[in-house]
Amino acid sequence: MKKILAAVMAAAMITMSAAGCGTANNSSAASGTEAAAEKTKITFVLDWTPNTNHTGLYVAQEKGYFADAGLDVEIVQPPEDGAEALVGTGKAQFCVTFQDSMLPTLVGDSKMPIAAVAAVLQHNTSGIISRKGEGMDRPKGLEGKKYATWDLPIEKATLKQVIEDDNGDFSKVELIPSTVTDEASALQSKSVDAIWVFYGWAGIATKLQNVETDYFAFKDINPVFDYYTPVIAGNTDWMAKNPDQTKAFLAALKKGYEYSIDNVEDAANILLKAAPELDKELVLESQKYMADQYKAEVKQWGYIDPARWNAFYNWINENKLSDTEIPENTGFTNEYLS
Repeated sequence: MKKILAAVMAAAMITMSAAGCGTANNSSAASGTEAAAEKTKITFVLDWTPNTNHTGLYVAQEKGYFADAGLDVEIVQPPEDGAEALVGTGKAQFCVTFQDSMLPTLVGDSKMPIAAVAAVLQHNTSGIISRKGEGMDRPKGLEGKKYATWDLPIEKATLKQVIEDDNGDFSKVELIPSTVTDEASALQSKSVDAIWVFYGWAGIATKLQNVETDYFAFKDINPVFDYYTPVIAGNTDWMAKNPDQTKAFLAALKKGYEYSIDNVEDAANILLKAAPELDKELVLESQKYMADQYKAEVKQWGYIDPARWNAFYNWINENKLSDTEIPENTGFTNEYLS
């Protein structure tokens, strides 16, 4: 129906142009309409409100990398049931998600046609932040402390694992159900003692608010937790039918993230232009941190190491955190990366 409507509109424009301006303008109008009609429409769903995980996406949009690749990309906020649901049902083509949270869509009764196609960051930059000097700079130090929990099975199993790896007792941690949106205030008020954060945003925010903290990263305690978070995921059915457009999308996205690595301040300003409600100082300082995280030590932005991907899901299997066994090499592919 869209193609029919586009054709009717194009015909009407050509007729009006010919009547008013002659055949030269007629040709120009037709050419412009055809170029717009040829662009592939892609809906991209964020995982959360805009932040520096998304900078490369907004750079690719602002710089015209998507348009140059023949793509018309619309960036939308996630629904309450998550970005994966929109992609899995085909209402969107791509989204930002996380290896741990996309698990339910990969196996079992809730399986959907979705797979990770690029790593936004090469390493897991999340860990536990706490007030400085109170002994929580290592997992065992959480014994007897108040931890703000989302009350999720994988989350609690991860915390239990790192505490036990440090010869601690997870049962001694006081779990406080809470979704913390202002880490600095939560720590200062002592409503909680420790919070799971992504350091590139929340960790930087506490520093800017002059809150002295301790921090340890999960990947530094146990390498099995150096899983991929966040990732770009796509609808596998759509990608199989549109491999060239998928490759073009990821190539443009890669260009956006590589620009963000090399042009930190300009990239930060592009994100701020798209999301002016964000704190300028936080965005810039976070962008400086992220510039070293998007690719880290690898040459190819977006590359997903199968060994690291599989190690995390094997840990899920071993700890019976999935009702259905997760086969190796499930839920990701590097085949669309340039």
